[in-house]
Amino acid sequence: MKPAIGRDTMMCMSLSARPGNFGSRFHNHLYEAMGIDGVYKSFSTTDLPGAVAGIRALGIRGCAVSMPFKEAVIALLDDLDASARAIDSVNTIVNDGGHLTGYNTDYGAVRTLVTRSGVAADTPFVLRGSGGMGKAVAAALRDAGQTQGTIVARNADAGRRLAEQYGFGWVAELTDAPPAGMLVNVTPIGMRGGNEGALAFPEAMIAQAMLVCDAVAVPVETPLLAAAARHGVARITGEQIAVLQALEQFVLYTGQTPSDAQVAAAAAFAAAG
Repeated sequence: MKPAIGRDTMMCMSLSARPGNFGSRFHNHLYEAMGIDGVYKSFSTTDLPGAVAGIRALGIRGCAVSMPFKEAVIALLDDLDASARAIDSVNTIVNDGGHLTGYNTDYGAVRTLVTRSGVAADTPFVLRGSGGMGKAVAAALRDAGQTQGTIVARNADAGRRLAEQYGFGWVAELTDAPPAGMLVNVTPIGMRGGNEGALAFPEAMIAQAMLVCDAVAVPVETPLLAAAARHGVARITGEQIAVLQALEQFVLYTGQTPSDAQVAAAAAFAAAG
């Protein structure tokens, strides 16, 4: 049974421009199921340095980091794990006695899911987006063995830099992208509260794909994923990515590993919120 909240309760949090409930429900469900004295709360901020100073000063154990803070937060940390250093993007902060270390758990989640999908290494892919999540996904695709990729990003500097770093091509507009068997969206297109009804890729491109991956976790069924289902295309969902990356965060924060059944129950609870 989870202890009552008290002075020794572990506090974890998340920082995002658009806070959601998934992480809070996932972590808090596991705290309850495993009897861990912890609380997880999501926040937004317009003062990133102040928020990070608060993590350090108040002894907040861990913090998930989402758009648009994944790159800007790096200068405010004391150290970077190899997972974050390699791609200059942080989605997780761990506080060890005031020493803040940045990690990237998105990378491992995407690499695992792409490997499990069984898509061939020579399958051309198009990755739409070049931000912090784009860096994690591009690195994960390369390290999963994917060699033929195109980055689509209107920001020419960021797009070219990301493409060159991982040996992929770059175009500014989706209309200039070559045919691809795998489509990956790491933009907010399709996200609740933003371009919720928009498709990240044209219907014709989706129909010809073998695998579609959407990093958007809310809503669970984005327009892109719904279109993939209509055409019988295999999918990697934002929810799947969110669960795997949140599980790694949970282990980093608590030092404990939940059972598969506990993770499945927490994921179902989080998705229902």
